[in-house]
Amino acid sequence: MPPPPLQIARSFMGSFLSQPPSAPLKRPRAASAPCENEQARQRKRSRANTAFAFINENILEELPPEDPRDINPMSLSSKGKQKESHSDMHKPFGPVTAAVIEELAQLKCGCCTELCYNPVIVIPCQHFFCGSCCILWVRNGGTNCPACRGVSTTVAPSRVLQSMIDLLLRSDPSKARTVSERAQADQVYKVGTSLRLPTPRPVTPDPVLGPPNDSFARPCPTCLPGNPFGWRCPVPIQDPAVDPEHAFDLDDGTPPGHTFCGNCDQLHNLQAPTSTKCDFCQVSFCGVGIQGRCCALGLLSQQPHAMSEIPDIILSGSVYESFHGNFVEVDILVDYLRANDITLRNVYKEIVGHILQQPNSFMPLIDSGIFDDLHPVAGGDDPDPSSPRRRICRLCAAQLLIHGLKDWWIRERRHGNLPDEVATRKDCPQGNGCDKQNDPAHCKECQLLFLLLMRYTASIFTPRQSITL
Repeated sequence: MPPPPLQIARSFMGSFLSQPPSAPLKRPRAASAPCENEQARQRKRSRANTAFAFINENILEELPPEDPRDINPMSLSSKGKQKESHSDMHKPFGPVTAAVIEELAQLKCGCCTELCYNPVIVIPCQHFFCGSCCILWVRNGGTNCPACRGVSTTVAPSRVLQSMIDLLLRSDPSKARTVSERAQADQVYKVGTSLRLPTPRPVTPDPVLGPPNDSFARPCPTCLPGNPFGWRCPVPIQDPAVDPEHAFDLDDGTPPGHTFCGNCDQLHNLQAPTSTKCDFCQVSFCGVGIQGRCCALGLLSQQPHAMSEIPDIILSGSVYESFHGNFVEVDILVDYLRANDITLRNVYKEIVGHILQQPNSFMPLIDSGIFDDLHPVAGGDDPDPSSPRRRICRLCAAQLLIHGLKDWWIRERRHGNLPDEVATRKDCPQGNGCDKQNDPAHCKECQLLFLLLMRYTASIFTPRQSITL
């Protein structure tokens, strides 16, 4: 019985490669062994190519279907089934069932409760969120997982989740986030970026209140001898655990020369070198509890609270209130800031500089009460209402930005800085008192804010200029 054709081809292949070459293999060379080896490999490769060509032309075209007995054992899996080819492994999936779509639709962000956009996963707890939501969580002071509050350090993009979400959106495009939502998220988070959650701040011990069963004040950071601040309170608070007879009872008020910090609610001395006071709310800050927050800085040096990036405008309900609920105008403002690369810090500085040029400076705003009751502690009395305002806290800076944003937007139009499609809208006859502030069509057609009489008119046409305090 003649051997199978496949065996003939294999025998021919082996015999062909074992034949000596027609040309001499060895040439006299002066010490070039590596070169001889390379030539030998090239000749062997050339013979192999010739053999394969001969097999294709004379044998393989006439071969019958492969006999199961001739299958190479190396191509079998552990269960005896032939492995799938590379093309089979990459065949597209079949139609996704409704049950699968329903399951994939549950891949919602733990912060915004919408379908994840550019998902990231928190390590090690494995909770997942939108990349932009996670960044906003960190910017607002988050130091752990937003879902379980577990201690975490790393946030990484998840390709697995992204693939599942892509599969869902190909099957049901209606579940995709809106174009505006995706654009806003892209401004906050860059796809593929890994994050590191800030190290949780150690819990600040309460040096003011004693044990739960008493109401005695405890020494402030500068009351203790040998403290690291190089200054000690003239009348230090006695430790009730050491000298209970001279302990100060908080039911009688605050210890002499001391007050509570407006941010961390910690007792501190008013004369301590670390203490500062806001000239707007008259609240004092210890400068020790939380760096960058327990302090009142210069007007142009302070960072408005929760107003560091442009998307923070969208998250602030107070901004929409100052624009009388006209969300169309707020969206136009946000697009204008992004298109011209104007930061909120720059807007804040321009607002401060404009108010400083007015005859009454900040007094109309202070008298309006917008800086009252911003902190958990009460502010003190204003020693001199006519004195210049040089220091401001984070919350008062945010109030200044929010309440001055609308007038700043009006001045931008007066200066001719707005694009034509925005500036050429006709003025609504009812102006700021229009009852269609929530009508998108009317808001896009008419100007509703610009007939409002501006609070400060002395420098309406004053060009932008840098202000130095």
